[in-house]
Amino acid sequence: MKNFKLRADQILNLIPPIGGCMATDKITVDGLKVIYMYREKSDFEKDSGWRFFSGTEDQGYVDDPDNTMIYNVNTIANYDKAIIPYLNLPYGTELERVEGTDEFRILLP
Repeated sequence: MKNFKLRADQILNLIPPIGGCMATDKITVDGLKVIYMYREKSDFEKDSGWRFFSGTEDQGYVDDPDNTMIYNVNTIANYDKAIIPYLNLPYGTELERVEGTDEFRILLP
């Protein structure tokens, strides 16, 4: 069982429902900030397409399904509010946090 950094009663409604996303335990268990995020077209109706990473994950970590879970995007927004202004960007968008800030730069529009 995972020991999440935030308890369920600490999750606030910060954004309107936009669906699910994938995020690694580096964010939800270790409490690291989102450094890299991208949005891909999903085959599932309730999947927003957003994928969130701390930037510290290596390929072996990402390949282990125990290190990633599906969350409501609002949950990840509670872990890192800096993602909120970017959540309406289109599929195919890749973003990287500008070091030391709460701003992201677009890598692929």
